[in-house]
Amino acid sequence: MSDLILLWLILALGISWALGAYKRLMRLRSQRIAAFAALEVLLTQQASVVRTPLAPASDPESEHAASQKDDAFALGWAELMRATAQFNASLKATHAKPLDGPTVGALRATHDAMCTSWGRLRDLPPDLAGPALPQTLHAQWEQLALQVQVARADFNRRVANYNAAIAQFPALVLARMAGFQPAQPI
Repeated sequence: MSDLILLWLILALGISWALGAYKRLMRLRSQRIAAFAALEVLLTQQASVVRTPLAPASDPESEHAASQKDDAFALGWAELMRATAQFNASLKATHAKPLDGPTVGALRATHDAMCTSWGRLRDLPPDLAGPALPQTLHAQWEQLALQVQVARADFNRRVANYNAAIAQFPALVLARMAGFQPAQPI
């Protein structure tokens, strides 16, 4: 009789542990999704900065110098628009599957490409009219870039916590049985 009671006690403890571990893994997963949602808002705002219309400089006296600058600016702007379009498509795909590793990896790559294109445009040499990008647009981008950096670090920290939790034994066994997959940082 005491063996049967011991068996039931061990079974009850095992079930209790499994439920607690499962709830912890689900909580970590939902925290990761919430961190991505906050990051997604900032990334969308950062991409919308690129959609800000720029008024072309129209000074008839310096038309030739402006056309040379405009050529470099137009090429840089077109590159930035392509990178932003790819980023927006990747952001849309990641919104649909925020837990999928390859889509998160593609989001990271397209965001880096968009930021690189922005940096090239920002670093164009100024002319008599001033820098290639208006100061207000540049300030808006930089402010959002700092906020994105903080939100990205928070997301990556939550991903690391989640990955560590599903890699620990004995939760590893439960994670595999329940279909928890490792996450990709951004």
